[in-house]
Amino acid sequence: MTRVIIVRHGQSNYNTEKRIQGRSNKSELTEKGRNDAAKVGKSLSNISFDAIYTSPLRRAKSTAEIICSELLATKQISLQTSDKLLEVDLPLWEGMVNSEVKEKFVEDYQIWHQLPEKLAMQVPTESGTREHFPILALYKQATEFWQELLQKHQGKTILIVGHNGINRALISTALGISPSRYHSLQQSNCAISVLNFSGGLDDNVQLESMNQTQHMGEKLPTLRPGHSGVRLLLVRHGETEWNRQGRFQGQIDIPLNENGRLQASKAAEFLKDVNIDFAVSSTMARPKETAEIILSSHPNSPLGLDAGLCEISHGLWEGKFEQEIEQEFPGELTRWRTLPAQVQMPEGENLQQVCDRAVAAWQKIVETAIEENRQVGLIVAHDATNKTLLCHILGLSNENFWNFRQGNGAVSVIDYPSGLNGLPVLQAMNITAHLGGGVLDKTAAGAL
Repeated sequence: MTRVIIVRHGQSNYNTEKRIQGRSNKSELTEKGRNDAAKVGKSLSNISFDAIYTSPLRRAKSTAEIICSELLATKQISLQTSDKLLEVDLPLWEGMVNSEVKEKFVEDYQIWHQLPEKLAMQVPTESGTREHFPILALYKQATEFWQELLQKHQGKTILIVGHNGINRALISTALGISPSRYHSLQQSNCAISVLNFSGGLDDNVQLESMNQTQHMGEKLPTLRPGHSGVRLLLVRHGETEWNRQGRFQGQIDIPLNENGRLQASKAAEFLKDVNIDFAVSSTMARPKETAEIILSSHPNSPLGLDAGLCEISHGLWEGKFEQEIEQEFPGELTRWRTLPAQVQMPEGENLQQVCDRAVAAWQKIVETAIEENRQVGLIVAHDATNKTLLCHILGLSNENFWNFRQGNGAVSVIDYPSGLNGLPVLQAMNITAHLGGGVLDKTAAGAL
């Protein structure tokens, strides 16, 4: 496995001034940016990196240098710069404040926010002008970076320090997320994301976590200015005894074990200061108890139950270990791991059936929250349910099911800044820092 940890540069003066940075090299880190970079270094200090890459732009390179100064476990390795980690190229907007761009480039600014892949800029050249598509060019650049990196560092642990745009493009090209969803991934200053590659870009890729900010004392990414939509905190239930044993539980109603209750309590502590307005759980015992433990800090938040959020029915696989399933249904586990959308569980469900009911429940939750003017909701469900919802949120098919990791007691954050009419934003995914593992997810994988 090749593990890649991606960090966005620290806060810059252009960030605080709300200026478009693009490939400008004029902005530099603020004091907060430097301090946060040191915190990143400390949080990664016990991970041994085999290579470290950074964008050559000053704000990213300075962040990388500060991080490197804090790394204890990494041997003396040189920091490498790569032009393929440069930020999105927005030559006509560089240095302008957002409000100025919005005023001077009314139509283009609208396209940028609604159809980013279609934004075109007429860039002056020696012989006239050329048409430049910033987002499409960025995704091509990210793909080329991955092709070079994965060939060169197979099975290694790599650190990348980049920018908001290129980091989104790196995650998107790794998972096959369309450029049209460019704004659906959040990358906060000095946030950490983790990707695991089994081979090249065409092989299985897992997003272990995305946009972790806890090392900076920021539990959840902050709501964007003017946010008036809904924020949903998607949690996977705590561990059960069958999770620990690796036994397939599906819709068999196994309760939390002692460790699962501890994980739920840690999630409760983590979320106790978040203003949760409402909560919805799967009707099954393990998510319901997880939700009740979390809501012990939120006595005024009602808990609703929705069967649409229940775990996948594994049918005749339920209650069995992997070796038993392999004996009774030869080759089906391999198909489940490689072509999940094509597997029909014997006397159970397929992923499309799970997706249909889970997405219907999810959409109803968002609609109700908007109607009732509620802003933050807790949703507690299961591994397969959560993964199908994440595919839906990012416009992916069920074939991308295994691209997402969901640890027991982990928290993901999804915002609907423009209601159901606008695209959702995955603000953070699979936060497990509160469970004691630091930056990496140390929860047991377990069976579904």
